[in-house]
Amino acid sequence: MNMASLVEVKPNPNIPALAPGDTVKVSTKVVEGDRERTQVFQGVIIGVRHGEVRANFTVRRVAYGVGVERTFPLYSPLVEKVEIVQHGKVRRAKLYYLRGLSAKAARIKERRLSKQDLELEQEEALKLAQKQEPELAPEQEETPKLEQEPEPELAPEQEETPKLEQEPEPELAQEQEETPKLEQEPEPELAQEQEETPKLEQEQEPD
Repeated sequence: MNMASLVEVKPNPNIPALAPGDTVKVSTKVVEGDRERTQVFQGVIIGVRHGEVRANFTVRRVAYGVGVERTFPLYSPLVEKVEIVQHGKVRRAKLYYLRGLSAKAARIKERRLSKQDLELEQEEALKLAQKQEPELAPEQEETPKLEQEPEPELAPEQEETPKLEQEPEPELAQEQEETPKLEQEPEPELAQEQEETPKLEQEQEPD
């Protein structure tokens, strides 16, 4: 079973079509502890390996008289972008002969693109961008669905709260009805006392 068939390859729109002899600037993510920074490596592409998952390209530069080569995976998420500084005019697919040259002998002539070539490159960049748009669209559609799902769960809770607030209302009404009854009950007692007082006065008058 081929492992490459199990892995989905997503092209990076920030990586244009690369060719041997091109001078490029490769921006990569470097993680140092809790920090993350971007490191730029500029050099000449001496080889491009094609393939679905194993595709990569090798960049060579000379720093302080020492040759340094780095191989970058084409579909790695750590590669942020690749900028083409200039196109080189070469007749080989692998430029390993540059390892034995130095100074002016290691220079590569610049290949100037015509208008048609520039248009083709722009069309390729647009195609890559259009391919990724439909892939990002379903991801954006899923996010609002996840946000809208908890709404119906909150709705019954909101309906229950007013019910709980309305339930004690009849109890309050009964208390308000009982209070005037209590106030009205002592009234007949006062009336009896008022009736008894004139009787006592009348009894005392014949004396």
